[in-house]
Amino acid sequence: MEFTPKWIAWEITRRCNLKCIHCRSSSEIEVKDHPDFSTKEAFRIIEDIIGYARPVVVLSGGEPLLREDVFDIAKYGTDKGLRMCLATNGTLVRDDVCNKMKTSGIKIVSLSIDGSTEEVHDNFRNQKGAFDGSIRAASLFKKHGIEFIINSSITKRNQEEIPRVYKLAKEIGATAWYMFMIVPTGRGEEIMNELISKEDYEEILEWHYQMEKGEKDILVRPTCAPHYYRIVFQRSRQEGVKFERRTLKFSTGGAKGCIAGQLICLIDVDGNVLPCSYFPKPAGNIKEQSFKDIWENSKLFKELRNFKNYRGKCGSCEYITVCGGCRARAYAVYGNYLEEEPFCSYIPRKLRKKVVVKK
Repeated sequence: MEFTPKWIAWEITRRCNLKCIHCRSSSEIEVKDHPDFSTKEAFRIIEDIIGYARPVVVLSGGEPLLREDVFDIAKYGTDKGLRMCLATNGTLVRDDVCNKMKTSGIKIVSLSIDGSTEEVHDNFRNQKGAFDGSIRAASLFKKHGIEFIINSSITKRNQEEIPRVYKLAKEIGATAWYMFMIVPTGRGEEIMNELISKEDYEEILEWHYQMEKGEKDILVRPTCAPHYYRIVFQRSRQEGVKFERRTLKFSTGGAKGCIAGQLICLIDVDGNVLPCSYFPKPAGNIKEQSFKDIWENSKLFKELRNFKNYRGKCGSCEYITVCGGCRARAYAVYGNYLEEEPFCSYIPRKLRKKVVVKK
């Protein structure tokens, strides 16, 4: 597997106008300890990145639209040949914002919707009116010809909503729907008891597999659910068909489930380079090292890329190269990112044989 940076999430602010229950960066409207960096510094980081690679860059947060220079940053990246995207909660989107998105060259926008109704979504986002804001944003994106995807974060409190949110994403004209299985980091640590059970997790991913086979109108993909690709291989083999995994034009096209520190990473507002958006352990800092140096030489990234390091069931699993287990979830639950995926119920063949021998 070639370890080339294909996709970078870039936290350009930790400020946010919402206070969502699962927020990985514990964002809120006033953040004293993690101030925004300057526009000049943003340009420097872009120059550093393009000196090494040409990844997709997603301007994220917090809420990136709270930065007055967000479109200056986007245009600078666009002019340098990067495919610039943006992730928003949708509540600040207006006609003028859409016009600036297009002028700055933003290619696609991700929009968060966690429930098919105001009651469910607003509860998840801790803000009345959040659902209406997202639906309004989707309408404005359609009006202005801006492609958008829907991201849905799933816990026990909204897992029954999954088919309905999927249907809603299609109805409002999304290019794609991403079903995010929660990783408990940031404020998400406070809802550890709301994580979906192993059994329900497997059932949901089975549902997604069957749904995806017949889906023709919208691109769909489970996210932070690497063992979905184990299910894909299992079911395809059983059914005697070749399953074609469709990917978005701005996606990584990765050959396995967890690609943290392998094809993707996050640069946070403090300049730390993290394996992914949900993995709160830095591989280095872009203020102190070049992006290339961090990507190629950090101990953390090297460990994540060596599958022989993985422990527990993941270390014994025949699907290690197509799944890999969520490294961020292992870190959140066990405090060790090389441990097994804590929400996978599959027993590898090697371990099943050992049980038979003992009997």
